Amino acid sequence: MENNSSFRILLYYKYVHIDNYEAFASEHLAFCKELGVKGRILIAEEGINGTLSGTMEQTKAYMEYMHKHPLFSDMVFKIDESETHAFKKLFVRPKKELVTLRYETPLDPNVISGERLAPKEFFEKLQSEDVIVLDGRNDYEYDLGHFRNAIRPNVESFREFPEWIRENLQDVKDKQILTYCTGGIRCEKLTGVLLNEGFTNVAQLDGGIATYGKDPEVQGRLFDGKMYVFDERISVRINQTDEDVVIGKCHHCGSPTDHYINCADDLCHKQHLVCEDCLEEHEGYCSDECKDNDAERHAV
Repeated sequence: MENNSSFRILLYYKYVHIDNYEAFASEHLAFCKELGVKGRILIAEEGINGTLSGTMEQTKAYMEYMHKHPLFSDMVFKIDESETHAFKKLFVRPKKELVTLRYETPLDPNVISGERLAPKEFFEKLQSEDVIVLDGRNDYEYDLGHFRNAIRPNVESFREFPEWIRENLQDVKDKQILTYCTGGIRCEKLTGVLLNEGFTNVAQLDGGIATYGKDPEVQGRLFDGKMYVFDERISVRINQTDEDVVIGKCHHCGSPTDHYINCADDLCHKQHLVCEDCLEEHEGYCSDECKDNDAERHAV
């Protein structure tokens, strides 16, 4: 008998056409509520993207349910063990795009996307001199942890990537581009953008950083820091060797840290890295301005 006090976190996606996706989202919400899982699931005409948490029994039932569906019979689930739920609530929402890109040319990853590299292949190519390694995530995710020598994208949202690529990568179109992201879904579109913009040698880390960190042979090597995740954990260790290092820097003093928090000011909530000393000194605020504004509002 399974121990239902143990929890698991599922990370998954699949690009596949879903008819009446809004109705499907409504039905899926009802199923998830009945099952008792929590998390964030996005459903679009182009597919599904989700992260959820639940007991061993609940997550097993969810995966079995999805694998019985003709559209998702081969969907891959990345699984993490957890002592508690990784989410406080359940959200199942219909969206126009699984990852908001708003690119001028429609991109179907089943038609156009980069070569998929297994963790070992990616690890080997990372050590090549003549490759460009592009982090396909936002800047704050990069700051917490990234592959060694990867380019830091100066973007705050995924839809900024096409313009960033045009402004920063035009002189390396003849080189191999390696891309990676958390679970793989953003690179499915990012490599499509690169190919559409004239890059010819484009590859992506299949399964993302989450899969790379679990590969028994690679063991997360050449990934420095931690991986940012969009749930209550905030960060996850990837490099399982003694090469693991802290590369994040405190927003206030610049000391090494991998502790992310939201600004204590409810009107700000800026997510920032903070060391233990500065957390105490600044009381969870990202700036003196936020601290003063919050005190002023509560004094009224």
